[in-house]
Amino acid sequence: MANHKSAAKRARQTIVRTQRNRFYKTRIKNLTKAVRVAVETGNKELALVALKDVNKSFHSYVSKGILKKNTASRRISRLAKLVNAVAA
Repeated sequence: MANHKSAAKRARQTIVRTQRNRFYKTRIKNLTKAVRVAVETGNKELALVALKDVNKSFHSYVSKGILKKNTASRRISRLAKLVNAVAA
């Protein structure tokens, strides 16, 4: 247990931030998985809808500071490449 007020506050902040980070990390994984599953099943329409959702969410996360711009762009690009392979 913390011995100072500032240390106790830091402990509380860490708990909140850990929960927030876990939420976003899981959300990113689930969005990515939705695109990959749609591609694996060969469902072009579902893959395009999922990719659109990923694009919107990732750019939102960039503006919130959760993801870096290049990281989001790289991940979206890789998913788009998969979707385009199914579309062809």
